[in-house]
Amino acid sequence: MKFSKILVGLLIAATSTIYAQNKEVSLEEIYDGTFRQERLQSLQSLDNGKEYVVLNRDRNANTSSIDVFSYKSGDKLRSLLNSADLSEISGFQGFELSENEDKILLSTNLEQIYRRSSRGIYYIYDVEDKTLTKLSDNKVQEPTFSPDASKVAYVFENNIYTYDIASGEETQVTTDGEKNKLINGVTDWVYEEEFAFVRAFDWNKTGTHLAYLKFDESEVPEFSMDMFGQDLYPSQQVFKYPKAGETNSEVSLYTYELAAEESKKVELGDYNDFYIPRIKWTQDPEILSVQVLNRHQNDLDLIFVDAEDNEAEVVMNETDEAYIDITNNLTFLEDNSFIWTSEKDGWNHIYLYDEDGELENQITEGNWEVTNYYGYDKDSKKIFYQSTENGSVNRDVYSIKINGKNKNRLTEKEGMNSADFSADYTYFINSHTSTETPYEFTLHNAKNGKLVRKIKDNSALLEKEAAYNFAPKELSTIEVNGNELNMWMIKPNDFDENKKYPLLMFQYSGPGSQSVSNSYFGTNDYWYQLLANEGYIVVTVDGRGTGFKGAAFKKVTQNELGKYEVEDQIAAAKKFGAMDYIDEDRIGIWGWSYGGFMSSNAILKGNDTFSMAIAVAPVISWRFYDTIYTERYMTTPQENPSGYDENSPINHAEKLKGDYLLIHGGGDDNVHLQNTMRMVEALVQANKQFDWAIYPDRNHGIYGGNTRLHLYTLMTDFIKEKL
Repeated sequence: MKFSKILVGLLIAATSTIYAQNKEVSLEEIYDGTFRQERLQSLQSLDNGKEYVVLNRDRNANTSSIDVFSYKSGDKLRSLLNSADLSEISGFQGFELSENEDKILLSTNLEQIYRRSSRGIYYIYDVEDKTLTKLSDNKVQEPTFSPDASKVAYVFENNIYTYDIASGEETQVTTDGEKNKLINGVTDWVYEEEFAFVRAFDWNKTGTHLAYLKFDESEVPEFSMDMFGQDLYPSQQVFKYPKAGETNSEVSLYTYELAAEESKKVELGDYNDFYIPRIKWTQDPEILSVQVLNRHQNDLDLIFVDAEDNEAEVVMNETDEAYIDITNNLTFLEDNSFIWTSEKDGWNHIYLYDEDGELENQITEGNWEVTNYYGYDKDSKKIFYQSTENGSVNRDVYSIKINGKNKNRLTEKEGMNSADFSADYTYFINSHTSTETPYEFTLHNAKNGKLVRKIKDNSALLEKEAAYNFAPKELSTIEVNGNELNMWMIKPNDFDENKKYPLLMFQYSGPGSQSVSNSYFGTNDYWYQLLANEGYIVVTVDGRGTGFKGAAFKKVTQNELGKYEVEDQIAAAKKFGAMDYIDEDRIGIWGWSYGGFMSSNAILKGNDTFSMAIAVAPVISWRFYDTIYTERYMTTPQENPSGYDENSPINHAEKLKGDYLLIHGGGDDNVHLQNTMRMVEALVQANKQFDWAIYPDRNHGIYGGNTRLHLYTLMTDFIKEKL
């Protein structure tokens, strides 16, 4: 449940009122895009490493094209296809190139299911013949080319199918799929949400075998939500949702041999109540890698399965006192040695293991975190990664030899740098931002980091902002409970240190998250400028439990979510209240999702410190949240009842003294409305007055139409009235 899930495309503001020669941000114009930062379109490198492709849409003509550009010059070279030349479809929404780039899957009529899943009508385009073939008349999920692009595998109604492109023959791989009972080839709700993947099948290197997961969710409890819509009677959405301590899907692994049209179950070993968060074929077409994780998520086996006899062997084991993060970083080299990332030395680093799972060497090392693994170039024998070597609020891009030598910093500017590499690691596009610099994009040589060309910046945005005299986002640290915590502060642009100002604190605070970074205004920051113009100081502090400062700092909250994080926010607020220019009687706090859980606890446990709190889509008791996320940090309620209950706002409702606003979406399939309803009942029974708002049918993001404008108007008015 990460912060990025909640605040996608939130607030980008403008104004029309003039005060003292400066324009002032207004909520009414918050959605007109005046301060929208320009971003690069999503691009995909071609195998030659010199060119990339971009999906372009002509909305007036309702056509789509896949256009080829030169990395070095940025010039458009040609189009792979344009839907204007196709009689069967007018446009398409997405595409996927085959491995040899001679065929393209085109997606149309996409329909969202959950956060990451969708179904749609797909077509196969032959680049050489310029012909289009419809994959299926049905809306299917996760269609994927075989390595030689002769076939496509996909899922329809919880069953796996393969489609032979040359013959047009469809083969049904599984037959037992059934809604809310058995799922083949795609993940269930909780795997999709918390392990962040949907496609649960994989082709081997030669296309002779498929590996796939089967989920038996027949014993998983159902959750239902009333969706009110526009009809006379509401509809009901019913889906399987395992809450903490309840029954998960029973997951099993199968291999399917296409020639024999036969599936075989893989007996992984003596496991009980476990997860399979990743499957991936190795460079050997007969060897499948499987990650098996215990329910507590602190004991992980990497298993190799021989497809000839389905024999399984554990090649590596990793344990942790708290939990192990699941990533997509596992990379197999040609000899089946592999690259792996781990926190086992207390910081997230890169390791190399041989084909038998024996450690060859630790590639990166130090009191800093590898924050992104970009890949391995077999020609130069270099690994490319992003890290916090220059401070936890900054990111830089590096290369390093696989033997751990010749490390090279490829980015120069301080701030947040990230990279998108060409397929052959000749170039990378660097995106950079800092508190003073909106996103800028440049092309660099991956060998030495030298600038090749500038691509795009946001200088026009800076020119627009000049008329508004925005206050800077000031990065610093604050010492709280024996730790130097990262923070930022936005003050009124006419700040006077001799005055007293009310303070609004924002935080998220979830395990491994980060809300304080050396990055430019985004999402809520323009709203904070509006509040600053109204005479508020806005602050964010990343307390214990947040990320990128080592495993010990992140995992100190284990089994006690909402304890140390809340203590840090209360202690920080007290420190701010002692400052000459902060009014200690007017300190508020707000947050969304995990942040709503935090702000609720803060105004209850810190009722002598916080006079106001806003909680949007809050988790009110971890007993109500899903197994995978919750038990990773809390184990089960049966094992850890005090950890669940002592830090649940429900059990502290009688402590409410200040002004409290609860907000939730009625169609939230992630953090259910049940949380807010139970909190409302607890407050009513404690005879505590509060404010609350429900947005009908809106999901965890609470958006659509005028919803966001209404939501932020509501919160702004509440802050101005109560704080």
